[in-house]
Order: sequence, then C-alpha cells, then structure tokens
Amino acid sequence: MQRVWVITGASSGFGRALAEAVLQGGDAAVLTARRQEAVQDLAERYPDQVATLALDLTDGERIAEAAAAAEDAFGRVDVLVNNAGFGVIGAVEEMTPAEYRPMLEANFFGTVEFTRALLPGMRGRRGGRIVNISSVAGMTARPGYGFYAASKFALEGLSEALAGELEPLGIHVTLIEPGPFRTEFTGRSLRLADHVIEDYATTSGASRETVTNRHGNQPGDPQRAAQVILEAVAMDNPPLRIPLGRYAYGRMREKLAAVAADIDAWESRAGAPTEFPDP
Repeated sequence: MQRVWVITGASSGFGRALAEAVLQGGDAAVLTARRQEAVQDLAERYPDQVATLALDLTDGERIAEAAAAAEDAFGRVDVLVNNAGFGVIGAVEEMTPAEYRPMLEANFFGTVEFTRALLPGMRGRRGGRIVNISSVAGMTARPGYGFYAASKFALEGLSEALAGELEPLGIHVTLIEPGPFRTEFTGRSLRLADHVIEDYATTSGASRETVTNRHGNQPGDPQRAAQVILEAVAMDNPPLRIPLGRYAYGRMREKLAAVAADIDAWESRAGAPTEFPDP
C-alpha cells in the first residue's frame, strides 16, 4: 500500500535524497523547505505524488498551520521524517544567543512542535513511523560542536521517551545518527561563530578548520543513507538508533567504552554507594 511521507528540509542533503527514493518507489510525499520553490521540481516530476509546503521551523506561529496542511494534502501521514535543521560551530564562550538559539529552535523546539502537531492523526490511526535525523553528535560531543550537540542530545532524549510512549499505540520512533556525509551541512547550511577567541585555537578552532576543509570530501553517500531509512521504515519493529557510516560506529563505540570505564571505576571505589544504609 502506498505510504504518505512528510519530509522536512527536503531541498538538499538527506531530505532530498530520501524524497527522490520515496517517490521513485511509488509513495506519496509532502516535502517541506524554507523556500517552497526549492522542491518544486520534484512536484513537477511527480505531480500525483507530491505536495510542497514552505516551513521554517524557527517560526513557531506557522508550525501548527503547516502540520495541518501536511495532514490534509493526502488525507493522512504515515511516516514523518524530521530532517530540517542546521549546524553552528564555535566554542561555547565564542557563540552568542543570536547565533545558537535559532539553531536550537530549528533542530529541537520547532521539530518537537511539528511532531506534536502530527501525533493526533497517527494515534487515531494507531500506526505510523517517526524518523528523527540526529547525528553522531547526538551521542558524543566534540570541541566546537557544543550547541549543535546540545540540540541533538535533546532530540535523542526526547525520542527515547517518545518511543516508549508511542510503541503501545503502534507508532515507532527511529533515530538516524550519521557521521560525515556529503551534504550541505558543512557548506551553505553551516554557520560559524563570528567571534574567535585565540585560546580555543587547538580545540574548537581545530574543529572549525577541519569541518570547513572537509566539505565536499565526506565519505558518506546520502543516497545510500536514504536506502537505509527506507529499509528501517519497512520493518515491523525498527530499532531506536541506527548509526550511519564507519566514523559514527567508531565514535559511538569509543563513547560507550569511556562511559563504561567511568562507571566501573567509580562503582568500585570505597564509599561509592550513596543510598541510606539498609536497616
């Protein structure tokens, strides 16, 4: 049966690759972008399968209206892919609220509200899939990525709780955690801190240099990532987390090992228990 997808941020990167794969497979899709004309070519190629919407997740007043339009386009939403967002790079001290708060609005708060607005329909039908595009930075944070990682850590925590709330209702939540992929994340979508503090040159400064020099040479292929997402959505019981790429698997395993080492070290220390003594 034809599924109806809603894909945010469908103009480029993961969103674009996934939109093309979904449409080629015969499903219908509501494609959102900040500039609606950026996805108009797909509407022209697939006129019976595509509806387009202008959606800026930093504009809280438009989110509920956009969600209602997405639901109305084909009468239901079977799969929601929260892909829209962007990154900011800079040391925590270097960044200003004017630089990091719009990213938090797009990557987390706006995404949450758009999801909440579509949940009643999924609950009513007792079925659906929610795919949240996170990042390896949603599990492990590096210097310079503090605010971006904060947005993805928040998305991961919310998704984990949401998965437990929705699974009994037939709705599954999956986090996609990519490493470096050849998208515009490190190109036109990336924002760098205007203020640079020399003391952070070897930490966040090194991250800034690496990410800007790597653009266009990332190992990850968005089209292959799209096929993984299609496979996950087709599963009866998809996993909560799906890392993408060797870098992501390596970084996440390093993080899990470091966490386990800290837990083991402190658990074995004399006096580590903090509960009241047993009576």
